[in-house]
Formats: sequence, structure tokens, C-alpha cells
Amino acid sequence: MNWITNFVRPKLQAFVGKKEVPDNLWETCPKCSQMLLKRELENNSFVCKHCDHHFRISAKQRLSFFLGNNFMVMDTPKVKADPLKFKDNKKYSDRLKEAQKKNSTYDSVIVASGTIEKKKVTVAIFDFNFMGGSMGMAAGEAIVTACNYARNNNLPLIIFSSSGGARMQEGILSLMQMPRTVIAVNSLSKTNLPFISVLTDPTTGGVSASFAMLGDIIIAEKDATIGFAGSRVIEETIKEKLPQNFQKSEYLIEKGMIDIVVHRKELNKKISDIIEFLT
Repeated sequence: MNWITNFVRPKLQAFVGKKEVPDNLWETCPKCSQMLLKRELENNSFVCKHCDHHFRISAKQRLSFFLGNNFMVMDTPKVKADPLKFKDNKKYSDRLKEAQKKNSTYDSVIVASGTIEKKKVTVAIFDFNFMGGSMGMAAGEAIVTACNYARNNNLPLIIFSSSGGARMQEGILSLMQMPRTVIAVNSLSKTNLPFISVLTDPTTGGVSASFAMLGDIIIAEKDATIGFAGSRVIEETIKEKLPQNFQKSEYLIEKGMIDIVVHRKELNKKISDIIEFLT
């Protein structure tokens, strides 16, 4: 019998207590499969230090990265929940409640005002975690609210898009948000206020087909997926193989669809410089 192993060690462990190690300290990079410590990943702006992959982040995280602690979140108009009484394998009203509880937000867009490098701005940010960042009536109202606030207070508008497109559970009411948001952002041109559109991964569907591609300057984060329909749908429709990296930021800038591709760490400085130049 080993006295140290069988007697002393159990006594010490009982005295010190079992140390619990959290099981959520690590994140696996979906691109290079490297294990990343979550704290280090957050300190690196949620960018993989091995392959430079840009992780998707929530609207609240992006708001904190972009405006720090110096911002005010605005109330946006409330809309009628589940206007079409939609149901598939679950009621739309139940899906909404689940998403609201999980993300602690009213809908897929957060609107705020704050400062970036001492420049006052209005910001609207889509959250892909909220039902795929889909644009329904509430999101449309949020974009209109952001545009009105920017115009009334003579502030630049920045919209960070991350969306799967229109929210199909709201049918035509969701599709109506496309022309509504286009009219809203176009109203800024009458006052010469800049609208900077930032496309993050992914920006697709009705969002990319409306206001997201109408910025005075269109910025895309590195390696973001941007387009209308999915690449598989397009291939099956046209019966042709698409080019490599089709619908990626780097491909789109070559084709003149966007103006700049920016690394997340450089985004604040780049947007600040653009605002200074445009105003």
C-alpha cells in the first residue's frame, strides 16, 4: 500500500476541494480547426490568430467593439407580433419569444448613437443570432428609426449588416421592408449625410438586395459571404460551376461590387477616416 497515494493525497484533495474546470473555455476555429482560448479570442476581436478567420459576433459584442462604453441604445417602435398567425412545425410567436429570451433583445437589429474617435454617429447593427438576422417589420422599423435619428441630428449613419434576408414568417409584410429601408437611407442624401454600409458574414437575401448595397461607401469585412441567393441555388439554376470564392468579399471587390475590404481590427480607424473625409 502506497501511503502517499492512498492516504495523504485524498486528505489534501478533501481539504483543498475539487477544482472545477469550466468546459466552455475553448472555441474551435471552423476554418483551421485550431483550439482557441475564448478569452484570447475575445481580446483579438474574435479573429483567429492562426488563420485570420473572422468569427461571427453578436450585435451587442460588435456595439461594444465599435463604440466602447460611450453609446446610448435607442428604443425602436414595437410592431404586432405574428401578424399572419404563421405556423410551420412551431408557432412563429413561440419562435420570436425564444429568440428574444435567448438574445435579450427585442428583434434582430439594435440601434444606438455614440462616438467613434470623438465623432458622433448613429449605428444600426444586425444580429445573426436572432433568427438568422432576418429582416421583418421590427427590423424595418429599426432601420427607419436609425435613418430618421441620423437625419434629425445631422449625424453620419453606419449600418452593420449580417442577415439571411427577409423573414418569411411575415410574408409580404417582410418584403415590404426592402423598399421602406431603401427610401429611408436615400433620404440622407438630401442632407449630404454619409451612409456607410458595413457588410459582415453573411449578408444575403433581401438585406443585400436593398439598403445594404446603397452605402456612399460599402465596406466588407474580410472573407464575408455576400450575395442574394445561395451559391448552390445559383449553380442548380444556371447549371454551371461558379468561380472559386464566389460571393466572398475579396471576389466582390475585384468585380467592383464593394469599395473596401477591411480587417476587423482596422475597421474603427477606417470608418473614422472615411467620416472625416466625407464630412
